[in-house]
Amino acid sequence: MKRKPSTEATEVWIRLMRVQGKVLGAVEHDLKKAGFPPLAWYDALLELSRAPSGELRPVELEKQMLLPQYSTSRLIDRLVEEGLAVRRECKMDKRGLFVEITEAGRDLQKRMWNSYSAAIERHIGSKLSDADAVKLSGLLDRLGCCAGAPQALAVSKETVRDAAKETSSAR
Repeated sequence: MKRKPSTEATEVWIRLMRVQGKVLGAVEHDLKKAGFPPLAWYDALLELSRAPSGELRPVELEKQMLLPQYSTSRLIDRLVEEGLAVRRECKMDKRGLFVEITEAGRDLQKRMWNSYSAAIERHIGSKLSDADAVKLSGLLDRLGCCAGAPQALAVSKETVRDAAKETSSAR
């Protein structure tokens, strides 16, 4: 017989889902209010800009963004329509395609970051100390939600050290 989740684990699950929905909705609202497209556009442009040559195969973008294939295809279509990305044939494999970020895409991603970073601060950063953020990141890593994902910002060694001290003194 499989073990059922504890009441505490179930409560954590419910809270994670609710806070994710609430914060994501608030960030989307802030971006829309600033006149920007949805957050998925930023995420796609960010992943493309992080790629060594500014390009990824659609399946690679899909995996990086954790989107279903049909959503990724539609998103790529929109980015191409808006001139933020281009589709390119793979020179090695004529059947394969790459999606490459354009200068307009890089520009939009950078402009969106100003509103996006302000929203992150407003809805998360202002509510957590740096030490709390490091602890929460560690807990989320234990759940495997972000394993292997590149970090948006590097955490300073001082912040990690302070969080470790705070954790050990609380024991």
